[in-house]
Amino acid sequence: MDLQKNKENAIAFYKMTYEGKPKLALDKYVGKEYIQHNPDVADGLNVFEEYFDSMEREYPEKSIEFVRCIGEGDLVALHTHPIWPGNEEYVTMDFFRFDKKGKICDHWDAIQKIPPEPKNNNKMY
Repeated sequence: MDLQKNKENAIAFYKMTYEGKPKLALDKYVGKEYIQHNPDVADGLNVFEEYFDSMEREYPEKSIEFVRCIGEGDLVALHTHPIWPGNEEYVTMDFFRFDKKGKICDHWDAIQKIPPEPKNNNKMY
């Protein structure tokens, strides 16, 4: 297993999906099985594609910064800073598990909105 390649592929998959090309991302980076652990997104590649196509239509101006990428074994974690229309900012942490062929087969995430008036000056990302 090539951990560096998995890290690069996790970023490319996320970026491609986020920028409105989920079908291409699925075809290129996901294996035969993709288990979705986010309770707001149903299992299934077609549902995944529809979800992100809809997001692109509704919010084409969104942007994302990849803050860090950490890998261990067959897992890759991404720490990101998405900004939505109206300057609504979030911090997300996504975890991907890769199969033996280097394809994504599991996804977990945690999402937290950055408050407009935080109680400290420490960045969340």
